[in-house]
Amino acid sequence: MAILQIIPNMESGGAEKSVIEIASALTRIGARALLASGPGRLIGEFQALGGEWVPFAAATKNPLRLIFNALRLARLIRREKISLIHARSRAPAWSALAAARITGIPFVTTNHGAHSYSGRLKRLYNSVMARGDLVIANSHYTASQLRRHHPIAQDRLVVVHRGVDIAAFDPQAISRQRLFALRERWGLESSPARVILLPARLSPRKGHDIAIAAMALLPAGLREGLVMLFLGEDQGRNEHSRRIRELIAAAGLEGRIRMAGHCADMPAAYALADLVLIPSTEPEAFGRAAAEAQAIGVPVIASDLGAVAETVLAPPGVAAGEATGWRVPAGDPAALAAAMNEALSLDPAARAALIARGQAHARAHFSLARMTFATLAVYDRLLGTGLAGRLGALGKAGGGGEGDV
Repeated sequence: MAILQIIPNMESGGAEKSVIEIASALTRIGARALLASGPGRLIGEFQALGGEWVPFAAATKNPLRLIFNALRLARLIRREKISLIHARSRAPAWSALAAARITGIPFVTTNHGAHSYSGRLKRLYNSVMARGDLVIANSHYTASQLRRHHPIAQDRLVVVHRGVDIAAFDPQAISRQRLFALRERWGLESSPARVILLPARLSPRKGHDIAIAAMALLPAGLREGLVMLFLGEDQGRNEHSRRIRELIAAAGLEGRIRMAGHCADMPAAYALADLVLIPSTEPEAFGRAAAEAQAIGVPVIASDLGAVAETVLAPPGVAAGEATGWRVPAGDPAALAAAMNEALSLDPAARAALIARGQAHARAHFSLARMTFATLAVYDRLLGTGLAGRLGALGKAGGGGEGDV
């Protein structure tokens, strides 16, 4: 059994992590996991798990190049005896759809993002993600958007939340050496300050400017005991990252807010944190950071947009005693500052109870085991195979844990 995934590149991001997670599940049960993509820092991790990488110009949007890519994919499918192709982004999905139709194999899409629908051309371009034989939405919010804009997908939609490796995001699994290495890298080794993380690429939609303004609104006494770290790269958005630095300087928060760049050890980063912020100004299709932070035991404050209502439980959706974090209006520094003040002022018992609820929520609904099992079950529906059952049996034979479904 050979499954081919296709994505523009493997530099970083939730979709790219999902590629690796599905490849790992496939190779564990003896199936072949192939990937057609451009390069990226995650290629080595993909190959280390037994995945087979095919260098491929999958990011192109040039119509002629898309046709050429479709023909190339069709040759690859026939040569490698691919059973199913799984597209995770719009541009390569068009070539993948054509190749699947040429060769007669099933075509699956996963919708990882919340897309813009301004104009007919944009709607047509986006529609490829609703043309899979089965269409995976990474949240109920994403599924609602697909139903609204692409009714043709209604009967083929499957919601599969993104997954968190519960074993990797277990605070007991984080060694002191890993924590010390990050403290040293970020200049925190001698600092008693509490740490706030904003784990997101430096993009205007991620709300770094809102976090800066909220930090400036905190009481001076509380602010002096904090360090906020922006974890993420600008991915070529040099003008935006320069603006963020200017905002930090203008607020007089140099040293209090630091641009820490890419972090390869996110479990350790969360384990160092006292609070995680997700102040996005546009809807998140899922928001892996919220699930990861809760799994490891860090309180979360997120903008009340998109799928956040699924990942972070908060009033009025649930009673205060059932909350796992805070949801605040997007683009509102004062509301964010108020929630930060409340979160950082919790007494130990209230904080422990909140953390326990967050961990239980993440482990029950967003585990990697659930995500991989459900995705392989989608493949099974189209192929008539038993991949998901083999994965579940492997987890039980291994004594449960993350592999136990």
